[in-house]
Amino acid sequence: MLQTKKEKISSVKGMNDILPPASAGWEWLEAKVRVLMARYAYRNIRTPIVENTGLFVRGLGEVTDIVEKEMYSFEDRLNGEMLTLRPENTAGVVRAVSEHALLYDGGKRLYYMGPMFRHERPQRGRYRQFHQIGAEALGFPGAEIDAELILLAHALWQELGLTNVRLELNTLGQPAERKMHREALVRYFEQAIDRLDDDARRRLHSNPLRILDSKNPNMQGVIEAAPQLRDYVDSESLAHFDLVTSILDANGVAWRFNPRLVRGLDYYNRTVFEFVTDELGAQGTICGGGRYDYLIEEIGGKSAPAVGWAMGVERVFELLNLKSQAYPLPVPDAYAVLPDASVIPSACVVLETLRRAGVQVQMHSPSTPGAGMGSMKSQLRRADASGAQHAIIFGMDEFERGACVVKSLRDGTGAQSERRLADAAAWAASLIFTSNS
Repeated sequence: MLQTKKEKISSVKGMNDILPPASAGWEWLEAKVRVLMARYAYRNIRTPIVENTGLFVRGLGEVTDIVEKEMYSFEDRLNGEMLTLRPENTAGVVRAVSEHALLYDGGKRLYYMGPMFRHERPQRGRYRQFHQIGAEALGFPGAEIDAELILLAHALWQELGLTNVRLELNTLGQPAERKMHREALVRYFEQAIDRLDDDARRRLHSNPLRILDSKNPNMQGVIEAAPQLRDYVDSESLAHFDLVTSILDANGVAWRFNPRLVRGLDYYNRTVFEFVTDELGAQGTICGGGRYDYLIEEIGGKSAPAVGWAMGVERVFELLNLKSQAYPLPVPDAYAVLPDASVIPSACVVLETLRRAGVQVQMHSPSTPGAGMGSMKSQLRRADASGAQHAIIFGMDEFERGACVVKSLRDGTGAQSERRLADAAAWAASLIFTSNS
């Protein structure tokens, strides 16, 4: 009876696999982030990928692009609850901090890494499943924390060797100040209604501030002439902003004031910022954030100030690839050559001893079922191709004497020495030392 070939299942469009060796770059970046976050005393937080839909509707704003068009939302078939794959993680961090009362003993500095989801057209550096690294400082009202987070991001670019990134800043003031500005914007854009595109007209009365963020080239003239928020910001908000910039100036961090920078989410107030590059076309923002003092209260928690940023990992890799960044590829310290299958049980005991001692060991295993272990010559070729520093050869003659042969693969000498199997824990360190020297 003929079997019908089953249809091949592929990944969802815009949700990509990250495979070796590319995954080594992700590990390299994540390791640098962990070290840097520790220097600034930020601690890791991990929140669920799925959250209650209401968290994002209330937290991000009902008339934001994310909530209106981009969220992956669905009904839980068991209880009818509306759930959403997180489109960003600030709201989730705030929910976790509030739910678990993390601020009971003072402010918290937190960071996260992980996937986010938005239903949009996949393009360069912008995918339906994308990854963000973010830092959030909750419970701190001072402008020095805004500056600290900006300095943290700036330090990351230096760690990564990225010099083609510029910092843009703005202040959104407080809600009452934005309300006055909003009313002025509505009056202004109503008078220029014929020059607005359909999206801007739709936002005119629901969220006119977002019109300022339009990338439509035909609207840039009318946007440039619009009332500026800075003219409505009070002296306290301006003092907050001036302290942020004075700290940046003192640390030699260049910045540019951008009065049209509003960010895409409703929860921001006072300081907002973006790190931007000209090398990625339309997707030039690689990191953005700001202060969000009212978000915790908005989702039902006890009012507390907060500020944070999120970085697009895929966009950062686009920049790193432009400068041909090389990533250290993981290679084993040793490759185990097993000329005869009969030695495998006892050889595995030795390999486990080495691994417990910290040696990275790859064991030879044939790819073809029933093909046997392969010749010594072919296995040594595999050992060399693996990048290992040593081959551990479990030859039958040596094995009967309770020994194996360790052969050097990288120093050009091909030197060999016999080692006792029972003493593997004692000579394990020599493999690690040689491979790291």
